[in-house]
Amino acid sequence: MKAEAILKNGSFQELIRLMINSKYIRPRARKVIESRAYKSIVVENPANRPVGVQEEKYLYIVAMLRGAERAIDRGLISRQVINRLIEVFLNNVILTSRERPGSSDGSHGGKVPLFALISPTGKCNLRCKGCYAESEPGNHASLDFETFDRILTEKRELWGSHFTVISGGEPFLWRDGPKGLLDIVEKHPSDMFMVYTNATLITDEVARRMGGMGNITPAISVEGFTEETDERRGKGVHAKILKAFENLRNNGVPFGISATPTRNNWETITSDRFIDFYFEQEGSAYGWLFQYMPIGRGQSLDLVVPPRQRVEMLRRVQRLVREREIFLADFWNNGVLSNGCISAGRPGGYLYIDWNGDISPCAFVPYASDNIYDIYSKGGTLDTALESPFFREIRKWQDEYGYNRISEETDNWLCPCVIRDHFEILKGAVARCGSRPLNEEATVAMQDGNYHQGMVQYGKDIKKLTEPIWRNEYIERMKKGD
Repeated sequence: MKAEAILKNGSFQELIRLMINSKYIRPRARKVIESRAYKSIVVENPANRPVGVQEEKYLYIVAMLRGAERAIDRGLISRQVINRLIEVFLNNVILTSRERPGSSDGSHGGKVPLFALISPTGKCNLRCKGCYAESEPGNHASLDFETFDRILTEKRELWGSHFTVISGGEPFLWRDGPKGLLDIVEKHPSDMFMVYTNATLITDEVARRMGGMGNITPAISVEGFTEETDERRGKGVHAKILKAFENLRNNGVPFGISATPTRNNWETITSDRFIDFYFEQEGSAYGWLFQYMPIGRGQSLDLVVPPRQRVEMLRRVQRLVREREIFLADFWNNGVLSNGCISAGRPGGYLYIDWNGDISPCAFVPYASDNIYDIYSKGGTLDTALESPFFREIRKWQDEYGYNRISEETDNWLCPCVIRDHFEILKGAVARCGSRPLNEEATVAMQDGNYHQGMVQYGKDIKKLTEPIWRNEYIERMKKGD
């Protein structure tokens, strides 16, 4: 099909290929994709979500496309890799219909998770302050290759899931005999893998192999610039990160950044200077913000971004996405992008499996009622984990909070998190379902009155501050016909 015909009548896939492969038609193809996306997401709005929610999703589509366009124009990412990356994220993640209530797709009626988050090892070559996973260089457990491979195969066969997120520990330390992380990625070429990593092990050789496979993108942890990153992660770490960036660029591998905003660094992480350095200078294609969660090593409510500053973070990120077309998403403030909390195997969401095989609703919810080794030994599958009382109770709350409510009755997705913004809900579910704490800090969290009071008050404060924004900018606009 010729270019003009594709621009007029082509599918999303054809338009994406045209955008990638044709330098001169690329801007026009992107504009057509954006127009189609706006019509599908905002105008047609098949799941009848609040208008403001759909418009924010659209802005992130634009930011994703612009990021891809910038990277291709600069020659930072090979065509093979960027083609697969956009197809997976655009068609299977952002524009998927599987998360819509009432959709139908196979034996689950479409109500299946979109991906799994797997931490195959707890080992790490760093010892970062406040690590949610309590990772360290010591003798942490690791998943065996056979179990890891079965999880990836099952989620694809049972759920139609072709997206996997890998975390840790440090994922590039994972090994089972001669097999390492890239071996299992290579065994699943139809899947896209996003790997959260400290990047210190991404040598030129590793990056070259990643570029050859084309189905893996690292999200590299930074805390700001050199001072902030080295202060939390160790002296000299930021220099190693910059070298990893260079190795990835030289081998055409797309990469992003992952940052942990705290009370001390949130302003730096949401500044134009930060964006200029990581996106414009170093070539990051995307960025994730994981606000500090007081659940891991040295947990402290004092490090949490305070409610008023969290609202300011929301406004800063909204501006960066709208005005600079940068894909930077905050897993708490941008809960609208995922229609609220996505934990506990929610349709379009995910579940978390750690190095011991323990299955949790979320990486930031250190409580489990199932273990993948136990499930497999009894003849079960990943579907067995979805039906645990713990998961079902959290999904029931998600539905009642907004996921399965009509748009004008949807509760505030600017404070979507079941543990951080609604701690009493999570605590009650843990108690009623007899879920196991996965570490000592998680045990303390359920018994410490001051921790409980602080978490509950935080949730109340952030909801009070964001409620007017939610009603006026996301809900009321539908009633006014704006």
